[in-house]
Amino acid sequence: MKATVEISMYPFNQDFIPPIKSVIAGFNQYPNIDVVTTSTSTQLYGDYDEVMACVTAELKKSFEEFGFAVFVAKILGRDVRKPFTEDNQA
Repeated sequence: MKATVEISMYPFNQDFIPPIKSVIAGFNQYPNIDVVTTSTSTQLYGDYDEVMACVTAELKKSFEEFGFAVFVAKILGRDVRKPFTEDNQA
């Protein structure tokens, strides 16, 4: 199954740019996941299990390195870049 995750990070840190850049850099280390970053969020596209493992690992690293932050995510069970068809669900 494919997945799309759109995620935004809100660090509780005066210097908020380094934590955000670190999480985005972490997402980009996964070769099987397409990463698109905009000014307000980052979208991850790929196999559901791989995308969710990536999100879990990178959020944990962020909490351990930078402390408290809020992440807001939308998780969809398909690749939204492709037209909605029965084939796009798998």
